[in-house]
Amino acid sequence: MHVRPPAVAGSFYPAEPGELRRYVETLLTTARGPELAATTVIAPHAGYIYSGPIAASALRCLAPHAGHIQRVVVVGPSHFVAFRGIALPHWTVFRTPLGELMVPDAARNGLLRLRWVVEDDRPHAREHAIEVELPFIQCVLGTPELVPLVVGEASPAEVAVVLAALAGPGTALVVSSDLSHFEPYALAAAHDRRTAEAIERLDESALGPSDACGWLPVAGMLRLARTLGLTARRLDLRSSGDTAGRRDSVVGYGAWAFTS
Repeated sequence: MHVRPPAVAGSFYPAEPGELRRYVETLLTTARGPELAATTVIAPHAGYIYSGPIAASALRCLAPHAGHIQRVVVVGPSHFVAFRGIALPHWTVFRTPLGELMVPDAARNGLLRLRWVVEDDRPHAREHAIEVELPFIQCVLGTPELVPLVVGEASPAEVAVVLAALAGPGTALVVSSDLSHFEPYALAAAHDRRTAEAIERLDESALGPSDACGWLPVAGMLRLARTLGLTARRLDLRSSGDTAGRRDSVVGYGAWAFTS
């Protein structure tokens, strides 16, 4: 097995398995917002002290489908490596303190037929956008297969094609993105409300890099949602100024579930 070890355990979330599981389970049981059943969600990806409560409101929506989800696709932005396309890793296993998730060869082989999908470990090596979602997935779903995708320079249409190729019975889609970055609290709240309204209109044309670090994964999901006739339901919308940070410079977090 070719194993991708955790890169941010001990910093973004606890590294000790028992502590991590207790922390995540507490976040899941105390999350705000409506408790919906969904297999497609948007969740933030900062350190758990900041975005964990908001992420939990999205990822707990997968729980009612726990007996039927065999595979989870997690798609997020590239924070550290610039590249063209959408990257799958060579790694066959992603490890967290809670265990290991296998990356299926069948999904890999199918996606690599698309010219804008590349196999590259570099965007994944330090990337937290996928990793921080995994302990939530493990607590909610156990050990499903994992398709981890990091989006570099790509179009919303290209992201939508990849997600459409993976969507279907037995598969959950998790889009990983934070919202506005490093604005004063009140300005960020207004900015994030506009972004939330665009998401709820399924209007990817209203999104850009200043609205969400994962704006391309989100935009691709919105294109697919229109095709599938899905509705985006807001679960939570807050910032680090609401959870654990100062208010002079905050990061925004939102959670949505897509339902038919």
